[in-house]
Amino acid sequence: MVETATAAPSLPYHEPGIVTILVLSSFLLLLNVVNSILDRLVYCGLLGQVLVGIAWGTPGAKWLPIEAEEFIVQLGYLGLILLVYEVGGLSTSFKSLKANLLLSSAVALTGIAFPIGFSYTLQGILDATPVQAFAAGAALCSTSLGTTFTVLASSGLSSSRLGVVLTSAAMMDDVVGLVIVQVISNLGSGNVDTITIVRPVLVSIAFAVVVPLASRFVVKPLTLSLNGYRKMHPDVRLTRVLQLRQTALTLHTALLLVLITGASYAGTSNLFAAYITGASISWWDSELPHPIGSIGIAGDGSTTKEARATDPGITLQQPHEAHPANEDTSGSAVYEHYYQQAVGKILQPFFFASIGFSIPITRMFQGSIVWRGIVYTILMTFGKLVCGLWLVRFSLAPTNAIRVLRGKIKLPSIPHLWGRNNTVEAASTGLSQDGTQSEPKDSQQEPAQQPRPSNLHTSPARKPFSLHPPLILAFAMTARGEIGFLISAVAESNGVFSPSLSSSSNNPQSTESDIFLVVTWAIVLCTIFGPLGVGLTVRRVKMLEQRKNREQEGAGRDVFGVWGVG
Repeated sequence: MVETATAAPSLPYHEPGIVTILVLSSFLLLLNVVNSILDRLVYCGLLGQVLVGIAWGTPGAKWLPIEAEEFIVQLGYLGLILLVYEVGGLSTSFKSLKANLLLSSAVALTGIAFPIGFSYTLQGILDATPVQAFAAGAALCSTSLGTTFTVLASSGLSSSRLGVVLTSAAMMDDVVGLVIVQVISNLGSGNVDTITIVRPVLVSIAFAVVVPLASRFVVKPLTLSLNGYRKMHPDVRLTRVLQLRQTALTLHTALLLVLITGASYAGTSNLFAAYITGASISWWDSELPHPIGSIGIAGDGSTTKEARATDPGITLQQPHEAHPANEDTSGSAVYEHYYQQAVGKILQPFFFASIGFSIPITRMFQGSIVWRGIVYTILMTFGKLVCGLWLVRFSLAPTNAIRVLRGKIKLPSIPHLWGRNNTVEAASTGLSQDGTQSEPKDSQQEPAQQPRPSNLHTSPARKPFSLHPPLILAFAMTARGEIGFLISAVAESNGVFSPSLSSSSNNPQSTESDIFLVVTWAIVLCTIFGPLGVGLTVRRVKMLEQRKNREQEGAGRDVFGVWGVG
């Protein structure tokens, strides 16, 4: 009989040794230093954190104890939840998303279908089963959100149409990947049936439908009713409490925990629930009006001077009472104030390092694994590069050919025959419609920023003269990263890549992790080449813009065209 150890009433306190202090401190410091350097150079700091995890953890020097690695994995997953909550959910712009929904969906569908389809070549390369090939393709259909947002921020394209399409498509790819994570974890049991596959999909669809409906028909009426009460009673205690940032923190965190718990018990990914939570809070902040102290009601968190002018009952707070009303209680502000430092410096680096703990680096450099990994990487790179074709405008129609020919031979401008907009034509030449020279409204504004179409998201008036926008989109979609590592690690740890699911494996010892190693090669190489391609393309675009401003004084055609406007 095995005797059960009696639980200790408390944990004895022992001062950590100097070796432990040095290992942990160097581990945490190096995670942040490497991330900062690689983000500046090649926009893939997360890859450096994965490599640090490999070096310090079990695959490398084994400096970290197993207990420490397990604790880092747990804290790192909290960082991943908050990363999806903030980068994916809170950063969602619904107005821009609606304007580019069809294009973003097409890009996302292309980025999912091609990698999964190409992954079935593993059946010939590694004797993989269809389930294993699907799991490999699921890992490679994701897009690195961290890399995507870092690249857009560094290039100044975050609010552009190209940035909206890219972030929306990347998020859609990762949402599908998050659903597939739960499917793959269920497949590890070996009991592959309809319920195993359909349940997480249906539950995810239910979350995506029920939460928006509840927001529209429950949260919105309650918010408007509460706003009316707060406007009529600006001095009640409830109004003062709701103005506090701590109240918003409590409500946002409670909603996040409730939806994550519900998703886990319902059978879908809690990461998807984190995204839904962030998107719901973003919708509530941007789409609904909110009282600001006792000053007025604004939908964007700004003070309404009109309310003070038209409503004599609305007065300013006294100076000693003004600080609660001035606090920004939006989801982004709350996250930045309370979570950002801990997530960015500790929890998120721990997550990427924990991914490195599960990469068997010593086996990745076997000859048979290396060449298969390179071949698979080429296929997976092409599977994402085709996404850029959606931004390429092929001039095949006769009217487009005529316009191109007209531009080449410098025909006289006849706006009423060619159907061009007189306003845009006049703005681009500096002439008014009656032929006289017109002065710009803003002398500080550059000439390149003068002509603006009425609808920047849909107007074809500003066409790019290069393939740089499609290239940036294609290279940015190529970078995999956190979700790809997560899916492949889950598939490996749950036995999806094991020979037990393969009917044609004759050497279980050598084939046990071969698929995982090949997938890891593809994720790592794509995460390197993708940001490098974006960085080189953005650098080339900046050079072209500088040359255009220098030679043509900013009056030439935009490098990005319609894709560079906000």
